[in-house]
This record gives sequence, C-alpha cells and structure tokens, in this order.
Amino acid sequence: MKIGVLGTGRIAHKVCLTLKAMEEIECYAVASRTLEKAKTFCTELGFQKAYGSYVQMLEDPDVELVYVTTPHSEHYENIMLCMKYGKSVICEKAFTLNAEQAKKIRDYSREHKIFVAEAIWTRYMPSRQIIADTVNSGVIGDVKALTANLFYNVSYKERLIQPSLGGGALLDVGVYCINFALMNFGHDIKKIESSVQMTKLGVDANNFMTFFYEDGRLADLSSGMLSISDRRGVIYGTKGYAVVENINNPQSISVYDDSHNLISRTEMPVQISGYEYEFRECVKAIEEGRTESWSMPINETVRVMEIMDSLRKDWGFKFPKE
Repeated sequence: MKIGVLGTGRIAHKVCLTLKAMEEIECYAVASRTLEKAKTFCTELGFQKAYGSYVQMLEDPDVELVYVTTPHSEHYENIMLCMKYGKSVICEKAFTLNAEQAKKIRDYSREHKIFVAEAIWTRYMPSRQIIADTVNSGVIGDVKALTANLFYNVSYKERLIQPSLGGGALLDVGVYCINFALMNFGHDIKKIESSVQMTKLGVDANNFMTFFYEDGRLADLSSGMLSISDRRGVIYGTKGYAVVENINNPQSISVYDDSHNLISRTEMPVQISGYEYEFRECVKAIEEGRTESWSMPINETVRVMEIMDSLRKDWGFKFPKE
C-alpha cells in the first residue's frame, strides 16, 4: 500500500525507518510546508515523491494511506483535509485537541466510508494480549489496582511547551498512561481525581490522576515532561503483582508472588521497532473495506479524548484553538 507522509518532524523520520522495512508498505510520497524539507526527507528515507504542500500530495491519485505527523494543534484540520480528498488516514496521538474534534472526524469517516485510525502504538502491539493473558490467568489473584508512569525530559521541545501547538505532558505522554489503564481495567470509571503542575506558558508539566472504578479498583497514573522515570506499569493482585517494563513500548512482564519472589518473566516478541503493528493492521482493515481498526476503534479514541478533556477542565486548561 502506497503511503503518503504529512509532516517531516522527528517522529516521521523515526517511524518511516520502520516503514522501509515492511513488505506491506511502499514509501511513496512526502508532503511538507516547504518543498525543500520534503525533498530532504525523500532523500534521507528513500521516498519517491516530494510535495511542497499538503494539497498537492492529496491530489496524487496513487496515495492510498496518509500518515499524519504534525503537532496536536493541526491534527483535526489535517485529518479532515485528507478525508475530503478520499484518503485513508492514520494520525499520531493525541488524535485531536479534544473529544469534539474527534467526534466530528468519526462522523465524517462513517458517513463517507473512509478509514481513519489513531496511531497509539501500544494498542496494536502483541504485548497488549500478553499482558492481559498473564493477568487473566489468575497468577496474581484478584486484581485490585494498577499504577503507571511516563516521564521524559522533553520540556525543551517547542511543540510541547507552546499552548498554540497543543503542548503539555497530558496529550503527549499522559495519553499512554490513560490507555494503559483502559486496556487493562476498562471504562467503568466512577470518578477521576487529579492534580497538576502548570508551566509559566500555560501547559501542564506534570500531572497525577487516580481513576476510581465502580468495582473498587484503582488506577494511579502520572506523567510529565521535566524529568525521566522508570516508565513502569504495575498491576497489583491479592496473590502478587505483575511489572510491565516500559508502558510506552513494553519489553517484558515480570510476575512476583506475595513474598516478592520473581516467579516468571516473559519477554515481548522481537519486532522491527513496534510501529509496524499499527500500519499492518491499517493495511488489512482498508483491504477489508473497514472504516476503523479493531485494536483502536474510533469510539475508543473519543473516550480517551473525553477523559483528557475532563482533566483539563478541572485544571482550567484550554488550548487557544478551543
């Protein structure tokens, strides 16, 4: 499937190294706001065509799937533009600035039967099922709580510090913690409590949140962009606990008993990078005539955006475009 990449930032470079190694994908076209940037990207990553505007690439009839890699603030406009040209889309997380935008994309996708998906890679990885199978086996007993953290020292990045670009830790890294909780504990959340540290420019630098579930379980989540953390997710049960190394690209899951003895460790499958799974699923879904993926259906994306909306509302945090 011929892919067109919309945007030439760091994540585009990183992901396209994986796309080059995939049989399912043909690295075809790149669009940037300047032709020079697009040409440089093509030379470095081995794409065939460079375009100095998004519209020019979307007018190319050979582009079958568009990968949107622009800042959060541009996602809604970029996705809608792609769909108006009839192009299937996979867009980087966070999918949009808010749930309202995500719902409009969902409705347009369904009305016009155009595929769209969020590129939140942990949803598509085999590690997701491995973690679920481990916990559901009963080895740690009845599950009562989980914790997850994700902190990176990335506050120097313009797209993260500027409100106008949809900056802040929540949409960039906190989204992984939220997805970790939803994948393992589901949606039956009774209430959410949170606290936040804001920057002088008006975006969240560190955030802490607790999901209280109807059945009594708790999910304690934290993320930030000022420091680094161990990136672990831990699921706690009555007989022990399971530790997931790096919730942002799981490497292993280790199970401990109630005396803190390691009883098993499962390494995750060898992969190109982890990005291949989301693109592989998109290709298959499009070939089957679907308008969304099964690992991250659009309603699930909307649900994540609704949670982040509610958190930002509690913090009094709005983006300029809102």
